[in-house]
Amino acid sequence: MKKRILVVEDEKDIADLVKLVLETQDYEVKTILDPESAVKTIREFNPDAILLDLLMPKLDGWEVFKIIREDEQFAGIPIAILTAKSAGFDEMVGLHVMKADAYITKPFGKQELLDKTDELLKKSGKQ
Repeated sequence: MKKRILVVEDEKDIADLVKLVLETQDYEVKTILDPESAVKTIREFNPDAILLDLLMPKLDGWEVFKIIREDEQFAGIPIAILTAKSAGFDEMVGLHVMKADAYITKPFGKQELLDKTDELLKKSGKQ
């Protein structure tokens, strides 16, 4: 059975690129451009892992991250932060304060994206 990856990214070009790369590894990938529909989509799609952009309009990625983490239904779904925020401080906050499972800085390479996604699935026990 294909592993399901949800990509929450407001920039369509980046969302499409992530989807294309992950589908080469036979993942089932769903992308959403609107962070406000993330929770509904998670319930419907039931992903094995989530790649979440931080800098989005209306509802930023940290708010979406908190909503996901506070919902018991989503317990155990690993989340990777996908962001242009490349400062070491931002990564430290993401990984150690917010407790994200991975941190992917844009621009990223194909292999980095694949490696981090594999890491996420291993954390969920679904690899």
